[in-house]
Amino acid sequence: MIEINKKVANFSGDSTTGEFSINKYSGQNLVMYFYPRDNTSGCTTEGLDFSKLYPEFKKHNAEVIGVSRDTLAAHNKFTDKYQFPFPLLADPEEKICNMFNVMKDKNMYGKKVRGIERSTFIFDKSSVLKHEWRKVKIPNHVNEVLDKIKELELSS
Repeated sequence: MIEINKKVANFSGDSTTGEFSINKYSGQNLVMYFYPRDNTSGCTTEGLDFSKLYPEFKKHNAEVIGVSRDTLAAHNKFTDKYQFPFPLLADPEEKICNMFNVMKDKNMYGKKVRGIERSTFIFDKSSVLKHEWRKVKIPNHVNEVLDKIKELELSS
């Protein structure tokens, strides 16, 4: 499990840009956002919001990574369709999702299902968790994340 102000243990997985490892991002701030499913309206909106502000994140020494339980093949189609400039990390076995405790029981049309609770995490240049959002609502969320990245960059 992860904790605020604690360094996260290295983990890895397959992404749309090759093998992902959190250690690869040492020296950069890192935004990891977990979303339920590729090609759904909310997840597409969130991805496009991060895409739109991606140059600003890069300007403040931050990389963005999207994570869901979708397969790498599904992520590649999603990325191709919307031209996301950042990697999407595939976690079909839910190892990373469980590490971040984002798997939750949800109600879908009156039926109980298990799925990802939309969440975002910010790590500093030393892979220390600095901020987290759980139960994310999409409107204005990416702007809030960017503001935290700017604060983090100013304080380092």
